[in-house]
Amino acid sequence: MESRPLETEGTDRLGEEPTADGQALSTEDLVAADSGHTDEDEARTLFADADVDRFRESWQGIQTAFVDDPRRAVKEADELVAVVIQNLATTFADHKKELESAWSQGEPATEDLRIALRRYRSFFNQLLSA
Repeated sequence: MESRPLETEGTDRLGEEPTADGQALSTEDLVAADSGHTDEDEARTLFADADVDRFRESWQGIQTAFVDDPRRAVKEADELVAVVIQNLATTFADHKKELESAWSQGEPATEDLRIALRRYRSFFNQLLSA
């Protein structure tokens, strides 16, 4: 019984993407290239600047109010954190809906999937560094 190599001339192996010079990148190459933080990770934020400013102003008010009414300040801090988490969940759900909507029209291209994975990586890294 003769064994044949998995790769044959003129075909790409599963999990490989051709580069600009025609070389194929394996899944391991793509993971290694995308494993660290990139400028893209730092450039994207979890919230709009206006939301960040609003949340920070609210937090400043809560901290200031602590002196006069610590119990109320802690209650308001809890409520603010809940609002921030809900805002984050809504942002994530909206992004997921966009992806699902784009993909409902058929099988997404590998490049679209790569971009989506990079966005998820950025979001994941931001959550862990927060």
